Amino acid sequence: MERSFEQYFRQNHLPHLWCPGCGNGIAMKSIVQAVEKKGWSQDNTVIVSGIGCSSRASGYMDFDTLHTAHGRAIPFATGIKLANPDLNVIVITGDGDCTAIGGNHFIHGCRRNVDLTVIMFNNNIYGMTGGQASPTTPVGAKATTAPYGSVDRTFDACKLAEAAGATYVARSTAFHVQHMTNMIADGLDNKGFSFIEAMVQCPTAFGRKNRMGSPADMLKWMRDHAVMKAAWDKLPEEKREDKFPTGCLYSSQAIDYDAAYDQVIERAGGADK
Repeated sequence: MERSFEQYFRQNHLPHLWCPGCGNGIAMKSIVQAVEKKGWSQDNTVIVSGIGCSSRASGYMDFDTLHTAHGRAIPFATGIKLANPDLNVIVITGDGDCTAIGGNHFIHGCRRNVDLTVIMFNNNIYGMTGGQASPTTPVGAKATTAPYGSVDRTFDACKLAEAAGATYVARSTAFHVQHMTNMIADGLDNKGFSFIEAMVQCPTAFGRKNRMGSPADMLKWMRDHAVMKAAWDKLPEEKREDKFPTGCLYSSQAIDYDAAYDQVIERAGGADK
């Protein structure tokens, strides 16, 4: 069986350090398959990540990569894109990295419509640092910082991205592998800020604490609770409980930050004449 996607990995860095049954590897593979689908050159593509389980992915990927500070992947990626707009820049982040310490960077990356593709691996927990509750931990779910269940209301990162100004917003799961690849590939096509929430299972920090069974059981949970956007729009409110929409949730067109900045440079040059 042909495994052409393996060319995009640093083989000497494998096997990875993620826990058995973790969904991060599925999402990482979807990213490289989307890159392959688009025919992007490894030499012209940059992967930027922050800190956390998900952000270790950049170390396994055979591109120019940047493993940055906690929550700061988007501003680093913005700098790269502004310095060389011809580069394809992908950001890998986690739910804590993106929506907690990196929350303001996330909002303003969307607002500016920077031409980045941001893939947030959402495992609903701080997996690497001890299983603390994150902004996406469901209400009532247990974590080391919420042993009797979290009372914090949950961030919907996709709704946040749309409201802040992202021009492509999508969600998929580790169960729907080909769908996830397609959602990422569509995000790569978008000229502007693309945000894809990749829901992945964390059997160690989240699954055990919340008695969700094996990694396969967690994948089946995603299968049974995900609803494609077209079907979701037709569901009455009472049938949406414990379900979530997947697919392209929002798409629009707006000038991206590179182009807007070029206009400023042109105006500034004309002012000197």
